[in-house]
Amino acid sequence: MNTIHRRDFLKGTLFLSASILSPSALWAFGSKDQRYQVAVIDLMILKRQKLGAIKLAKEIGADGLEVDMGGLGNRETFDNKFLDKEFRDTYIQELKDQGIKICSVAMTGFYAQSLATRPTYKRMVGDCLETCRLLGAKVAFLPLGVQGDLVKNPELRPALVERLKVIGEMAKKAGVIVGIETALDARGELDLLREINAKHIKIYFNLSNPLKENRNLIQELKILGKKHICMIHCTDEDGVWLENNKRLDMREVKRTLDKMGWSGWLVIERSRDANLSPKMVKENFGANTRFVKSIFQ
Repeated sequence: MNTIHRRDFLKGTLFLSASILSPSALWAFGSKDQRYQVAVIDLMILKRQKLGAIKLAKEIGADGLEVDMGGLGNRETFDNKFLDKEFRDTYIQELKDQGIKICSVAMTGFYAQSLATRPTYKRMVGDCLETCRLLGAKVAFLPLGVQGDLVKNPELRPALVERLKVIGEMAKKAGVIVGIETALDARGELDLLREINAKHIKIYFNLSNPLKENRNLIQELKILGKKHICMIHCTDEDGVWLENNKRLDMREVKRTLDKMGWSGWLVIERSRDANLSPKMVKENFGANTRFVKSIFQ
């Protein structure tokens, strides 16, 4: 008779125990090794650069936070509290206490402002990259926004490409990926990335964008592929929660990402219920976080 060593017996017992755990218990058991992690955005949960965003993210059930760089307006750079050491140290300690990670730092001011024409863009982006370093984030989010819409304003392309080349070099030195969001379709984004030719510039993919333009979401994911997508805004326009969204098949999204071999952060931006107040943050983002985790974790 073969002798069963105590160590092998314990391994078998642990495996058997894990196999009968509920899905939620399995997630808790192996959460550090999750292929997909789920985050919310401090701006969208109405806590931009506020300490309370961390505890709220925890209560919502998220694994992490995308934090915003603050207002921009006509300033030379963002109104960014994270460059204040006292505030930052307190914030980082709260992150540790609550077990929440910073997945990315967002320059949402560029949704309304023009990257192509702002004279101090290097300082703005430099401040964001420094904030990434200070908070331990590896991705910076840069939307090209309304004024950088290359579908409606193709004449801006040379200026944007030139500036994104510069930003790509800055990101390389900082060890950060800058994820851009554009109005182009997937093939157009691939062409843009080739023109920029910077390994540290990738696409921050928003599931909502192709859906709004009646494009094939799954096909666009496949066209871009694993290496060109740094992070995903796992969201649609406001109206219904993700679990009630008929035009967004989240299970098919997961199957596609699995086949692509992609892994990373899924960041919930919107998909709030139109019948609820936008201030009902826990209800809206809690429901969406639970649903996304039920599919991806």
